[in-house]
Amino acid sequence: MEKRVSTIVESPCVRNCCLNEADICVGCFRTLEEITRWSVVDNEAKIQILTQVAVRRSQARHRPDVGGHGADK
Repeated sequence: MEKRVSTIVESPCVRNCCLNEADICVGCFRTLEEITRWSVVDNEAKIQILTQVAVRRSQARHRPDVGGHGADK
């Protein structure tokens, strides 16, 4: 019998919770909805969220006015 190993997709939370005007956390770059759903969605959905997080993080680095770590430069 084959054993299934469940991989845990870690939360991108960095404990810097503060929402910008678009309700996106400037710490982890998740939307408020994504943050509240995280504990109940499956790994596939978490991976989709993390894909969007990567896009938002990249955009924030290029546009500090959107929020994120470059916002206070």
